[in-house]
Amino acid sequence: MNNSLGKHTDLGILIIRIGIGLSFIFVHGLGKITGGPERWAKLGEAMSSFGINFFPTFWGFMAAFSEFVVPFFLIAGFLFRPAAFLMAFTMFTAMSKHLIGLDPWSKVIYPMELMFVFIALILTGPGKYSVWYLMNRRKKKE
Repeated sequence: MNNSLGKHTDLGILIIRIGIGLSFIFVHGLGKITGGPERWAKLGEAMSSFGINFFPTFWGFMAAFSEFVVPFFLIAGFLFRPAAFLMAFTMFTAMSKHLIGLDPWSKVIYPMELMFVFIALILTGPGKYSVWYLMNRRKKKE
């Protein structure tokens, strides 16, 4: 059984990419990206955890962008590792904000778990069911 399941690694990665990508687009990102500058400024205040107190609207927009636009790259498997890195950094920022705010672990653990998922995806890559794989395959044929 273990041998037969090992053949489906790329399908498993695709399922993770689609599931997490859609979750970020519709649950996390949509409200943030459409929230406008007021919402972005509030989000950007999380960067003060790192001593960055300038341009909160910019940082908030970047967080909204990474939670709404970047998941499309994850789903497609295009520019996958940079996209996963940006998502991991966004989750690290969220986790840090909760840790510094001494929030309960129930608030810390979700971004922490997702950060680890994105780090694992950086290491594994997008798999063969991805735009990146198709592009590299065509290059090898030429």
